[in-house]
Order: sequence, then C-alpha cells, then structure tokens
Amino acid sequence: MSGAALERVFREASGRIVGALAARFRNLALAEDVFSEACARALEDWSAKSVPTDPAAWLYQVAARAALDGLRRRRTHARFECQLSADFDTDPADLDDEAVIPDERLRLIFICCHPAVGVDARAALTLRLVCGLSTLEIARAFLVSEATMAQRLTRAKSKIADAGVPFELPAPRFWPERLDAVLATIEIAYGKAHEDAAASGPHAHFAAEMLELTSTLVHLIPDEAEPAAVAAMVRLAEARRPARIDSRGLMVPLSEQDPQRWQRPLIDEAIGYLNRASALRPDAVRVIQAKIHAAWCSRRTLQSPPPWPQVMSLYDSLLTRRDDPIVRLNRLVAVAEVHGIEAALSELESLDGGLLRHFAPYHAVRADLLRRLGRAADARCAYDEALLRTSTHAERKWLTRQRGLVLEPQS
Repeated sequence: MSGAALERVFREASGRIVGALAARFRNLALAEDVFSEACARALEDWSAKSVPTDPAAWLYQVAARAALDGLRRRRTHARFECQLSADFDTDPADLDDEAVIPDERLRLIFICCHPAVGVDARAALTLRLVCGLSTLEIARAFLVSEATMAQRLTRAKSKIADAGVPFELPAPRFWPERLDAVLATIEIAYGKAHEDAAASGPHAHFAAEMLELTSTLVHLIPDEAEPAAVAAMVRLAEARRPARIDSRGLMVPLSEQDPQRWQRPLIDEAIGYLNRASALRPDAVRVIQAKIHAAWCSRRTLQSPPPWPQVMSLYDSLLTRRDDPIVRLNRLVAVAEVHGIEAALSELESLDGGLLRHFAPYHAVRADLLRRLGRAADARCAYDEALLRTSTHAERKWLTRQRGLVLEPQS
C-alpha cells in the first residue's frame, strides 16, 4: 500500500514539490537530492505506519528538513535559518499540500529557461524539474536518445548553478528571450496529458494544470500572440476529450468523434484566445497550429464533412514557417485524405525513419497507410512497433483493434 501511495504522489506532485524546494533553497541539485531522500524515507515510514493524510505535504516537509540539515552541516545555514526555522515546528502529518507547497511552477519554468542554459535544453530541463517527466519521456518528445538527453540535462543544471541564476521571476523585459522555451514546455506537458485519451495515466493532471498556466501566462504577457495561441490550442484539444473514448474504452480518432459531445464553452473560450492571437500576429507558428485545431472544432455534427482541405492548407502554411518531422508527419494524415494513400505513404517513406523510430505516432500512421493499401505483413509489423511504444490503455486497445482489421491478401 505504501509503495502505491508513493508512486501516486510521485506521479502527481513530484514536479511541484521539487519546484517549491528549488525555489526555497535556490539550488536545483539540492532540491532533487533531498526529494529523493524523502521518497526513500517514505518507503520505510509509510510501511511501518499509516500513509499520511496528505502525502505530498509530508514529502515536501521531510525533504525541506533534510535540506536544512545539510545546509547546517555545511555551515551555511545562517542565511536561511531566520527564514526557515519557523516552518519546521509542525509535524509533517499535520500539514496539508497547499499550506507548505506554494505553486512555484511558472517561476521555475522561467528560471529553467534562462539564457545561460542551451536552447536545446531549456524546455527539457523544465519538463524534468517542474513537470517530473522521466529522461526517457523527454528524450522521445525531442526525438533524441535517452543518453543524449541525460547529458543535456546534466549540463543544463550545471549551467544554472555556475551562472548563479536568481530564483525569481525575471523582469518583463527578459521574458521574450525565454518565451519560446516556456511555451514549448507547456505544449509538451499538455501533450503528455492529451496522448492519454482516457485521462487515466500518470500525466493526466497536466491537462488542468496547463489550462491554468496558459491563462496566467496570457495575463502576464497580453501583447504577445503565441501565449494566447497556446492557450487556444490547449482548450480546443481539451474540449474534445469527452468524445475521445467510446463505450468500449477505445480511443476514437478525431475525424470520427461526435462534435456534439465536445465542450462548447471551452471551445468558445479558446476562440476568444485565438482571435486575440490572430489580431496580434496571424502568421505566427503557434497561431497557425491553433487554427488547425479550430478548423476541426468548427464541425457541429458527425455528418459534417471533415475539414481535410482546410487542414491541409494550414499545414502547408505551417511548413513554410516550421519544417520539422513532426509537422510533416501530422500533415500526412491530411495528405492521405486529400491526395490519396499512396501519395501519403511516399512522403512518409521520405521522412527520417531513424529519427522517428522511437515515436509511436510515426509507426501508427505508417501502419494505417499500409493497412489501407492492403500490405498486410508490413502493416502488422508497423502496428507492433506502435504498440511497443504506446503505454496508454485506450490507445493500445484501438491499435490492437486496428491491427485485427488487417486482412490477408486473397489467394
């Protein structure tokens, strides 16, 4: 029971706890170390005793005490003692999450995206420390190996320490140089929630958190287009969640979802953000991406034709501004509907399969195209590759069902 409780709180709150510890003690490495120490102690204490009422608060308080003890041992506690000593007079079991873990996420996101950190590591570091994603999960999001990402993260944390980065929200004049990495972090974090249609996996809580963070970011930076565009994207995607699972627990592809089950108030809110972003900078990358989501959400009934030509046109426009394998892969779904399956497969085979080999959607798209072309053996292999890289339940059930639809060629 204790192990299950620890796993749950680690999944749901580790990023927030580490973020709060890092903000309090001004040391990222220390925050990670003492959080690990608190988790190890939880395995012992929660087995011998009952699990505390608020496990996240318990972990935070135990980790904070460990940090203070370490600072005292190194004779550097004087700077912190006045600030912190009053916080440790209460037993951890008597505290609650909100009382001891301030929401430091947005501040930590801006800190991790400091210019001292390499461009290729800013969002990755934030996803690790603030969101608690594993190194492997982050590596797959950036299409690199786990070893490469581990090196980037180590270098990034060293840069933060060596540069003496202040642990505070930077002045507004410094926000633009960090904004792209901040938005990339939010996109990937929400993407981890969105890829789980049933909202039953370890990152489901990111959905609500990113709705909140994007709203805050737009409030902080009202004159920038892309924060409003990301706020629109998150809402448009989340509005479709009620239609993403059928009665059997299978994922429902976007083109087959019933628009009448979508959350219209959330779509209306998203359109407000998108209109603001479009007025500021209509050709911005994230504004175009939000327009793709909006094209889908313009459907009112399942009988309305899917907006494939409009989606295709928007992807073509997006490619002139961001030409990367993920954009091209997503565009291929529209290519198959507008220009035909063979044209889509031909374009897919021209992509860097080595770069995308660990990316489940690449194999899922390839499997679907091969199935529709009647290439049974190749389709099954592609579905197997997709299943190997997919852990969420509804998506696995759908892929398994699709694999079962592969027909043997007639003799």
